[in-house]
Amino acid sequence: MNRVYLDFNATTPVEPEVLDAMLPYFSGEFANASSIHTPGQRARAAVETAREQVAALIGARPQEIVFTSGGTESDNHAIFGVVAQPILAVRPGQVPRHIITTAIEHEAVLNACQALEKEGVFVTCLPTDRQGQIDLDELRRAIRPETILITIMHANNELGTVQPLEEIGRIAKEADVYFHTDAVQSAGKIPIDVNALQVDLLSLSGHKLYAPKGIGALYVRGGTRLRQLLYGGHHQRGFRPGTENVAAIVGLGKAAELARKSLTDALRISALRDKLQQGLLQRVPQSRVNGGGATRTPNTTNIVFPGVEGEALLIALDLKGLACSTGAACSSGAVEPSHVLTAIGLPADEARASLRFSLGRHTTPTDIDFALNVVPAAVAQLRELSPTFRKEATART
Repeated sequence: MNRVYLDFNATTPVEPEVLDAMLPYFSGEFANASSIHTPGQRARAAVETAREQVAALIGARPQEIVFTSGGTESDNHAIFGVVAQPILAVRPGQVPRHIITTAIEHEAVLNACQALEKEGVFVTCLPTDRQGQIDLDELRRAIRPETILITIMHANNELGTVQPLEEIGRIAKEADVYFHTDAVQSAGKIPIDVNALQVDLLSLSGHKLYAPKGIGALYVRGGTRLRQLLYGGHHQRGFRPGTENVAAIVGLGKAAELARKSLTDALRISALRDKLQQGLLQRVPQSRVNGGGATRTPNTTNIVFPGVEGEALLIALDLKGLACSTGAACSSGAVEPSHVLTAIGLPADEARASLRFSLGRHTTPTDIDFALNVVPAAVAQLRELSPTFRKEATART
């Protein structure tokens, strides 16, 4: 069976060049990067080269990069690390700290904020419009004297919509509030410059940009007061103790280097995304794009197919050889509809009838043609089996 993968927002394959860079550090160059002997120093040099490569991808300084286990840890470290200074508990007479986020964040951010809320921290969750964009005036009004952190994602994982980080960074700086962004879905797809965006903290995940799973990074602007979450040795200047996973770090560095070079491929991927999107809208009656009116990452489209259950359509497409998604992979199997789609105003039935198609570096025109053949047929078949959709269609004629 011909298989086509259009779920690159969930994860990406490890690039052959990335794997080649990693392999020596599993065996021949196996030394601990904290050891002072020659093999250890070779491992240390590889780690520091990777730090430089990751820093170059986002316009940071190498010493501002902390390696983590992935995007979730990076998000948690940024949020708890800022808000928990010096301790989480609010003492009598103190005003609780306040953080600002949005309703469409990844659960790594939302659940961290909810955990803080249970400890007495005030949380403001900004709504978005139908395109998944926040209102900057609402953000300004939400800032209080006790606001300590703004955490707003760069690109949404389900819609691909990109928030105006430069303006948000300016607002945060004027208010003297720390600004964190989850850039897991934007890194390697669109240019990032932490200085132009004025972010203090930025999260990355390796497996979203053709590096292995289990490795990520947190950018921490120099001078940012961040409490460590783990306690142990003095690795990474004490920010994140634990013996470095040299092979994975080398892989992330190489992937960052390749991602920087491949940013020029955005036009080709965007053209393929648009071909898929327009083709599906033409071939599937009543289908609509979610968040299509906003600036988006070039590889992502989210489309609602009224009259079908997204999970059923996903399975039908998988049986035909096409892999896509109903939303975030870490939320697959959830009974509730996507919190992102309901946050932008979709009713539950339409949120459940939406699919995300996310293209990758190796997606071809043939892959798109395949999807344009199988998706309309699968939707038509499921609609035929839906008495509800037939009644609605009859009522409109």
